[in-house]
Amino acid sequence: MSPTSHARLHLKIHGVVQGVGFRWSARRRALELGLAGWVRNCADGCVEVLAEGPPEPISAFEAWCSGGPTTAHVERVESVNDTPESLHTFEIVD
Repeated sequence: MSPTSHARLHLKIHGVVQGVGFRWSARRRALELGLAGWVRNCADGCVEVLAEGPPEPISAFEAWCSGGPTTAHVERVESVNDTPESLHTFEIVD
């Protein structure tokens, strides 16, 4: 698939999102949707996600991230869309 048919989503998810399985659940959901990218915990207590893929799965993933797994309590999501970089896998990074 060409980069022009891909979208990129960069999220910072705030709330009770660390220590509740958010990263593992986000990775599983991203892989189910066929997305590439990464997810990580941040020092300020948020979870940061970068995802690339077709626009419809990206929209579905953004919607999922606004609620997260049932163990999380998402208070706020910051979203910035920009140009894809042709990532090939989805990872949990430190």
